[in-house]
Amino acid sequence: MINFKTLAEFISHFHSEEVCREYFEKVRFANGDFCPHCKHNKIHRFSDGKRYRCASCKRDFTIKTGTLFGESKLPMQKWFIAIYLLTTRKKGISSIELAEQVGVSQKTAWFMDHRIREALKQGKGKLSGIVEVDETYLGGKHRRSSGFKKKTPVMGMTERGGKIKAYHVPSRETHIIHGQLKKHINKDKTHLMSDEAQVYKKLLKLGYQRSAVKHGKGTYVRGIVHTNSIESFWALFKRQYHGTHHSMSKKHVQRYIDEIVFRFNNRENDMADIFADVVTRVSKRGKMSYKRLTA
Repeated sequence: MINFKTLAEFISHFHSEEVCREYFEKVRFANGDFCPHCKHNKIHRFSDGKRYRCASCKRDFTIKTGTLFGESKLPMQKWFIAIYLLTTRKKGISSIELAEQVGVSQKTAWFMDHRIREALKQGKGKLSGIVEVDETYLGGKHRRSSGFKKKTPVMGMTERGGKIKAYHVPSRETHIIHGQLKKHINKDKTHLMSDEAQVYKKLLKLGYQRSAVKHGKGTYVRGIVHTNSIESFWALFKRQYHGTHHSMSKKHVQRYIDEIVFRFNNRENDMADIFADVVTRVSKRGKMSYKRLTA
């Protein structure tokens, strides 16, 4: 079993392109060989170890074909290092620093970043138990009397002591917030904790069990009623936002959110398990072109 706790140990294990390629092949063909073009389950391997040919459609392909790596000409080892750095750095890593660490241009590092983030999308399961909900806002310098129209709203939901979900939302309008709760919360098995915002007051009529803390009156904890867990996550989120990226465009903000949520939800897991999970995700998601990313 692979085990590593430092970048030095990681690089020592994945010391060559051949080792990286063999690891990725085991992950991708874990359930048996298949052609990424026609899905036929019989393929032929070329002697160079780099190419395959489908026994049915006769098309050639590499281990990267049909994955988020696409037909990237970058060595597999550089992709692996990028995955390791992106998923283990507590505050994330900027494309500028990634370029320096991996040895590629900043443009290439930015593209690598976003392709890996695409593999970190949050799952569809619903949260339950005691779930804290809250929103934060990105961008802008001051809260104006007109509200947060120039800011990017992000809604978060976390099981107390468990996993978190967070999504960019277009606004804090009632139908949007309630729609997110319906999509991601198991109403019959959840006790919601929120602040006193008007948007949450209507939840009782919709059948939700809900308690609120009144921050406006200086109350932050009342027995089990508090939103400390989600607020702690926002503190971590803002540290990465301000300390690493400085800004996140609305177009790509969900990918940044997915990255931060993934790292938070895996904070107690072993590094080798985290890496294996991400590589598996990369192998199962289709390619992403630079043109599509920047369109």
